[in-house]
Amino acid sequence: MTTEQTGVILLNMGGPEKLEDVRPFLYNLFSDREIIRLGPFFMQKPLAWFISKKRAPKSMKTYDLIGGGSPLTRITMAQAKALEETLSEYGAYTVVCAMRYWHPDTDTTLTTLADRGIKKLIALSLYPHYSCATTGSSVQELKRAISRSTNTFELKIIESWPTEPGYVQTLAANIKKAVLAFEPDLPQVVYSAHSLPVSFIEAGDPYVDHIKETIKAVEKITNLSGKLCFQSRSGPVEWLSPSTPETIARLADDGCKNILMVPISFISDHVETLYEIDMLYHDQARDLGICLKSTESLNCNPTFINALKELILTQ
Repeated sequence: MTTEQTGVILLNMGGPEKLEDVRPFLYNLFSDREIIRLGPFFMQKPLAWFISKKRAPKSMKTYDLIGGGSPLTRITMAQAKALEETLSEYGAYTVVCAMRYWHPDTDTTLTTLADRGIKKLIALSLYPHYSCATTGSSVQELKRAISRSTNTFELKIIESWPTEPGYVQTLAANIKKAVLAFEPDLPQVVYSAHSLPVSFIEAGDPYVDHIKETIKAVEKITNLSGKLCFQSRSGPVEWLSPSTPETIARLADDGCKNILMVPISFISDHVETLYEIDMLYHDQARDLGICLKSTESLNCNPTFINALKELILTQ
């Protein structure tokens, strides 16, 4: 058992916790050039301000439908607490969160750890599949925050874990459980991942390959073949295809009557599971004569939390 205190930082994007948070959250998101480049560097923030102002009213209506804000930060903090409790028998660990676009931000989190005298850090991305737009951006911000800090830290980073056994087992168990709701029929499994611009993949981003690794590992357990599609497109660039709405429409044309949707790139409930999948796509499927249900998000599932523990202990 280690006696030196280790700080574990869970990296996630964060989300607006109440409706008045929506516009500043969007501003932070669109200010990130690692996700989207809005003209030359000096125009990034002015354009981010304009876009966030324009989009905020529509986004606020969406968040209002799921309870007035995103549960992502609350769930991530609950995951941190559960992980810290699970790690307690293996050493002295303090588990905290750093949100890329909301609170607590990376600088605040580092200050909290430094105030506790913690110098040894393990950063764990809560995105199982690496992308420069998610993990990459969070890791770069963490490194910048460390360079800005007056404290010295020793940093290890866990950037991706698409085939971590406990993670795969949790996904597979959730699928097996959800399939029971369709008996005596078997549903078509549809894996829905957050979309990315095609240019990211062409530049070498391993995101899609990582997702396919996860699906392959899951299907070895479930023996159910699934289709991969992508949700949450925005903007005029070319996005990964097929989109989730396109996939639902094609399945309807093929006579499919039951869809089990698996939010493959999301480990926590947030707007893309609670609104897009459970409301938008559910209603689209219903109107096409399809019964669509989704698997549970991983959230604080004990097997999943144990998987995060194993990732930390192998460092």
